[in-house]
Amino acid sequence: MQIDEKLVQYLERLGRIELSADERAACEQDLQKILDYIDTLEQLDTEGVEPASHSFPVANVVREDEVTNTARQGEMLQNAPDSRDGSFAVPKTVE
Repeated sequence: MQIDEKLVQYLERLGRIELSADERAACEQDLQKILDYIDTLEQLDTEGVEPASHSFPVANVVREDEVTNTARQGEMLQNAPDSRDGSFAVPKTVE
């Protein structure tokens, strides 16, 4: 595929941007370099290579939730300015 000024102008309209003539020329060259590089990558032999979503293995490192401070509920509520039914009482913020 060849990048030309007409395509760059079309991309300007899609992106709702306005480029100067110099910026348009630079963009045209940069986009062509990107496409040339992609063509180079397409020539690589990927036979037997499994697709990957990450460059390193991803594992879930989240631990299970465990309640550990239930015996201290009374101690914690002693510091509260107001408490009701084993919970902190706070002013109503939503009508």
